[in-house]
Amino acid sequence: MIKRLWHLMVAISAGISFISVAVHASTHDFYKGKTVRMIVAFSPGGGFDTYTRAIARHLSKHIPGNPTIIVENMTGAGGIIQANFMYQKAKPDGLIIGNNIGGLILQQIMGAKGIEFDARKFEYIGVPTIDHAVCALTKASGITSMDKWFAAKEPVKIGGVGPGGQASDVPRTIQTALGLPIKVVDGYKGTADIRLAAESGELAGGCWAWESVKTTWRKGIESAEVVVVLQTMPKKHPELPHVPMDIDYAKSEEGRKLLKHGIHDTAILTRLYFLPPGTPKERVQILRRAFSDTLKDTEFLTETKKSNLDVNPVAGEEIEKIVAGLFKLEPGMVARLKEVLVPK
Repeated sequence: MIKRLWHLMVAISAGISFISVAVHASTHDFYKGKTVRMIVAFSPGGGFDTYTRAIARHLSKHIPGNPTIIVENMTGAGGIIQANFMYQKAKPDGLIIGNNIGGLILQQIMGAKGIEFDARKFEYIGVPTIDHAVCALTKASGITSMDKWFAAKEPVKIGGVGPGGQASDVPRTIQTALGLPIKVVDGYKGTADIRLAAESGELAGGCWAWESVKTTWRKGIESAEVVVVLQTMPKKHPELPHVPMDIDYAKSEEGRKLLKHGIHDTAILTRLYFLPPGTPKERVQILRRAFSDTLKDTEFLTETKKSNLDVNPVAGEEIEKIVAGLFKLEPGMVARLKEVLVPK
């Protein structure tokens, strides 16, 4: 009896080992010879595109099977078109990675039009860095300080990509919270287009991540043709010690809360990388590990240093918790944020 039991246990153990090896082999073989598409919600040449193309150049070697990685751009409606595609049409097979802006999650919570996704159901891979949003305006606009901005006789034109995009949500929030004269001009496909419009005199400038501004608008910053006049984060960026903070100009408790929930709390989610709902868990884990390993890759870090791209990653598991927390905001604050961030 004991001998039979021993033989049975050996057989079970062998079976489990075989299954484990088979699963490992199948996940490894799955990506071999395949192509992984990284779909960016904004236009080529902007900060999202720049980060994604840098990651794409190194991601393959950290995925079992070393698949080919390609980058595509799916622009429109401030990222909503891409997010809806990722939720409704993208195959949940681990071969499509989305890159979009976290502000759209807040738009969903506020019931914005056009959103046909549930952010709680995406599978999050992580973010490469925590954004520090700033407002950068051209010297030609005449707005080179906060004093001049407050004193402007006409609303200052700031470029936006649409509700949910940082370039739109940041100026709308500071307009209300600080009482700044601002006119947000939506409809640009990305920060690269906003930058070009500002350089042509169509806009005064824009508000988006310093991590992107200092890279994609480097010539303007170095020549002093572009001036960073405001930071919109709870703490100063060490590279911008003399640029004032948004919180310094908030006159009311409501203004401070709007800055917190409308800008500061969502900054960690700005550069989201995610998978469609229903992606097999083992492939989610493979891509989370590959993403994390890429952001620690020596060659990748050498490239980002040369390109002036900051790397301060947040894991997919942490992103899941933050997203869940956003859905617990008090109804009163959600209603007020909707008034500010969702144009009628």
